[in-house]
Amino acid sequence: MLTKSKVALIKCTTYQIDEVKKSLNEGIDLLGGTEKLFGPKRKILLKPNLLAGEAPEKHVTTHPAVFAAMAEILLSKGFKVGYGDSPGFGKPEAVARKAGYETPARQLGVPLEDFVNAKEISFPEGKQVKRFQIAKGITEYETIVSLAKWKTHGLTVITGAVKNQLGCVPGLRKGEFHFRFPDVETFATMLIDLNLLLHPSLYIIDAIMAMEGNGPRNGKAKALNLLAMSTDPVALDATMCRVVNVDPSIVPTCEKGEELGLGVFREENIEIVGSNLEEVKIKNFEVKKTKRSRLQSIKALRGFMLDYPSLVPTRCKQCGVCYSVCPARPKAITMKQGLPEFNLKNCLRCFCCQEMCPAGALKLKEPLSRKIARSFLFR
Repeated sequence: MLTKSKVALIKCTTYQIDEVKKSLNEGIDLLGGTEKLFGPKRKILLKPNLLAGEAPEKHVTTHPAVFAAMAEILLSKGFKVGYGDSPGFGKPEAVARKAGYETPARQLGVPLEDFVNAKEISFPEGKQVKRFQIAKGITEYETIVSLAKWKTHGLTVITGAVKNQLGCVPGLRKGEFHFRFPDVETFATMLIDLNLLLHPSLYIIDAIMAMEGNGPRNGKAKALNLLAMSTDPVALDATMCRVVNVDPSIVPTCEKGEELGLGVFREENIEIVGSNLEEVKIKNFEVKKTKRSRLQSIKALRGFMLDYPSLVPTRCKQCGVCYSVCPARPKAITMKQGLPEFNLKNCLRCFCCQEMCPAGALKLKEPLSRKIARSFLFR
């Protein structure tokens, strides 16, 4: 008989650190306590989402109060604690400082580890990827606590527990994965392999304030008043999808994650503790809820069927970030008089440009061909 994966949903309405700490402790106790979660491991790396150098009140990154509260809990129990992430753009030190991490990390004596240099790790058990370039700092620790942020995402629908580990791959190597795996299904398989390799002991999602709409950097803050945690990242993401009224089967890492043995996504295989689902569920979370059709997976039809990045010229600050992060530059993006021009024939549809644009000047648009196809073929 299949053992159910346990997901703790803990209400938390503020980033006041004592309240966050209380909620985290409640969730940890419901999952069996630190002894069960970490066993003999004593060196733990905290892996937040530090996508870009944005202030905490923009809710682009895992809030520093969640980081500080979790660090305090672990330190009080005698664990050695460090932290790190490889941002989508910018140096880890600068991004951590802008995101509000520098002061609490210094006060607590929690070092920012090396997430710039890489160490190659062999992973023969990988379903698709047999070797990963992993941040050197991770190798100094026995396990990871993943501190994700719940946000919408152009490629993977949402970014939560599973996708958070992509930041364990340093720098531009993340973009290389988009080039190697331009299809969302193969990209999702890579993320699953990465989680199977790193195998964090605990996954936590900061959804006290989430992000809806044009995420993961330029969406709108949305109060979910929730901290969610589990040892199963697939169950955690699937449960959070249900919290925001999204079918988890449209998130590519959920169904594929169960298929490849990372976790479970079906509701009957998940035990929810803490608050029940109906207590915390909301209906009006702005996120694309369309499942990809089989036509969109056919390579020859991708350009006609997938969303594409579109510039809002009045918002563009001509910073060139979109060009810098594009794994297919210069074939997919060229800069003309400071503005990006897209060659959609060469576009990978990875949406790194839209993800990292600091001005919210890039939106994802649905191609007319897909609208027509949906009207006639998918009624």
